[in-house]
Amino acid sequence: MGSDDDDGVPDYCKGENAAAPGSKDIFVQLVISLALGISAFVAFCILRPRWKTLYAARKRQSDPKIALPALPDSFLGWIPALYRITEEQVLASAGLDAFVFLSFFKMSLRLFAVMLFFAAVVLLPIHKTFDADPINPPDGSPGNTSFYMEFAQSYPLRYPVDLEYTLADPDPEDKSLTYLSSYLIFTWFFTFLTLYFMNSETSKVVRIRQDYLGTQSTITDRTFRLTGIPQDIRSEEKIKEFVENLEIGHVRSVTLCRNWAEIDALMAERQVILRKLEEAWSAYLARDIAAEAVYNSRQRQEGDDTLEGSGNGDEESQESRRLLAGDGLQHLISERERPKIRLRFGFFKLRSKKTDALDYYEEKLRRIDDKIRTARRKEYTPTDTAFVTMDSIAACQMAVQATVDPRPGQLLSKPAPAPSDVIWRNTYAPLYKRRLQSWAVTIFITFLSILWFFPVAVLAQLLSICNIEKVAPAIARTLLDHDVTRAFVQTGLPTLVVSLLNVLVPYLYDYLSNIQGMVSQGDVELSTISKNFFFIFFNIFVVYAVSGSAALADFWTIITKSLVDTRTIAMKLAGSIQNLNNFYLNFIMLQGFGLFPFKLLQFGSITLYAIYRMGAKTPRDFAELVQPSLFNYGLYLPTALLVFILCLVYSVLPGAPIVLLLGVCYFALGYFVHKYQLLYSMDQPQHATGGAWPIICGRIVVGLVAFQIVMIAVLVLRTAFIAAGFIVPLVVLTFWYNSYSRRRFTPLTRFIALRSIKRASDPGSESRPDRDPSQVQQQTRLTRRTSTIDEDREKGMKFVNPSLISPLERPWIYQDPPPPLDESPLDSNTGSVSGNESLAPMPRSNNGLGSVASSFSLGDTHVWRDNGDNNV
Repeated sequence: MGSDDDDGVPDYCKGENAAAPGSKDIFVQLVISLALGISAFVAFCILRPRWKTLYAARKRQSDPKIALPALPDSFLGWIPALYRITEEQVLASAGLDAFVFLSFFKMSLRLFAVMLFFAAVVLLPIHKTFDADPINPPDGSPGNTSFYMEFAQSYPLRYPVDLEYTLADPDPEDKSLTYLSSYLIFTWFFTFLTLYFMNSETSKVVRIRQDYLGTQSTITDRTFRLTGIPQDIRSEEKIKEFVENLEIGHVRSVTLCRNWAEIDALMAERQVILRKLEEAWSAYLARDIAAEAVYNSRQRQEGDDTLEGSGNGDEESQESRRLLAGDGLQHLISERERPKIRLRFGFFKLRSKKTDALDYYEEKLRRIDDKIRTARRKEYTPTDTAFVTMDSIAACQMAVQATVDPRPGQLLSKPAPAPSDVIWRNTYAPLYKRRLQSWAVTIFITFLSILWFFPVAVLAQLLSICNIEKVAPAIARTLLDHDVTRAFVQTGLPTLVVSLLNVLVPYLYDYLSNIQGMVSQGDVELSTISKNFFFIFFNIFVVYAVSGSAALADFWTIITKSLVDTRTIAMKLAGSIQNLNNFYLNFIMLQGFGLFPFKLLQFGSITLYAIYRMGAKTPRDFAELVQPSLFNYGLYLPTALLVFILCLVYSVLPGAPIVLLLGVCYFALGYFVHKYQLLYSMDQPQHATGGAWPIICGRIVVGLVAFQIVMIAVLVLRTAFIAAGFIVPLVVLTFWYNSYSRRRFTPLTRFIALRSIKRASDPGSESRPDRDPSQVQQQTRLTRRTSTIDEDREKGMKFVNPSLISPLERPWIYQDPPPPLDESPLDSNTGSVSGNESLAPMPRSNNGLGSVASSFSLGDTHVWRDNGDNNV
């Protein structure tokens, strides 16, 4: 502990020593991250060939024509094989959304590799040469020594962090023309380098998207969603006549959305009853197993006693015993107790009685089936939304890219989501209700982000040993005496807690996005990306950058002063960014080295499997356990965007090489981990056709602006006002590029260009201005199979509410799933079906009871894999 001055403040609580942990903290975090990551990676390499139902779940269920290479079962042999998988194979097996997601990681990897080269070759010598002269405020408080700074130089780097000193008595020597001009030059250079990579990757994504969608033919590509339909044309016939009168093509089919709330509620209720009936049958058959086991044990015991008393005996008596054993077993099974259910009735449900659960739920299922068949014959009130399927993709694209009606808000045409992506309950919800839900969720998220500031700010203050001393002096003294413990509490613990919050909170935002009233799951996915990015950017970057400042000022005090003098927030931001370098280094290390291997291991899925396995009762429950996990882009992409922004912000400051090196490692590891998940182990049912790329570009622009503002604040903090002034036009230029790129690329990321649509014969294919005529024969479309993954997924699909046409499922009691109830077609406008079948269970197979007593397993020994992969 340092000596105290007259004011009683210890040296380690003065100036920049009050924050920004040192090299011991970085070393401790590196050890923790590597220990977590290496253990998870080794566990994955060991378990991957043994638990193929988990780590190769998607490939085992994919179409064999996708032809993904089988990864070797060796410890590390899967890595080269995964690396050799091409972009064409990614497109063919995982689709556009996966391709766009992985393209962001590849672009970031290349960008930060180039920036690392210039930071190590040019910036590092500049920092080592010119940052040796300390610049101290009048109180002479010492500077911060950290691993981040020590990497760039072997001496402490000191900045004038006293705000009043900087504003009132700036350095008379203008440093704009000295070494600080390197900050200006590389801010401009790295900004243009980022824009160049983003522009090049956007052009590539747009070209591949147009080629991919232009060479396939799915019902989604030929369908558009028509909203704001007036009352006078709300019928299928009138809508068809209206669209064909536009003379853009012929209409194949029209699905007018109606108020299907009643039938949807009945189907949801039927699913609950079906589950309860299956649970009752599982309980009943489990007793069958127990009865057989008890009887077999009793028979073996009696047989042993008989053999001991009568010797070998004659064959006739042995045969008689076997026949009598069968009769005795039948008697035991017939006498076993059927499951009961307690029903409450009467005044305030005070009276109750027990009844047979199987008969009760079978009767309820029969009655609700009758209600569903009746509901499917009904005529429902039409809404203002319809799905119109055209005879060609070109006709559909002309409809969605044109203004159909001159009246505002009426007859608006929009691209349709995939049939399996539609959230049908939101298609008939009133517009005012969906808007109210959207605004309510937005307001709630805003308040939640503000309220979340308080726990995040408390965690930010843990970065300072001085703040810990104010609250608990004894703990602070103990931490000062033990460097490793202090490093863990001061840096490792806040980083770990923030990372855990970063994992848990997005699930809440995913739930909020699902209740926001959007029409498709793809829109929900994109909304989740935006919400989660806003949360982590505000709470992990903005709040930490202000509340974790070197002056330890209160957040609201800083905001209040900033309202009077806008330079205050800039000064505090610059000081905090420079002092929080180690915290963000630890965050990137933990996310990359520590948590990526756990994502590869699917630790959460394994944990949840064990929990769900204990609660699984029916064959349907066991079948759902072995389904591939879902890859949620909204949970993974925002963290990667934050790491991208952090690497940009610290790319010019002292110690930039270590930040960029960690960034390269993060995106390299992320690329391999997510590539494996998307291709082999996880499923992504959403169909957003690469719609996440405009969001990615928008967040990169946010990162560039944050990078430029931080550099302005840093230069102002170091009294280089002229250099800071030259960065201001760069901010304006970045906003202009963002507006320009949105006008240029956004239509091509939403629609399919008419020239991209490949027909049987395209008379203009030889005259495309963007292609070299000598390479037209060689540069064909994307290497692909006979059909794309979207065509395979949408084969036979129609834009119809599943509640109207889906077969009514029988109870799944034995190992093999039963066939659906046979329905006879009805003469109704809904195309519904009907039937009159009994609810008697299907005869059980030879080993049908195995599912009831299946043991815990993630490998091929699981009961559903005993007879191959056809049971799931």
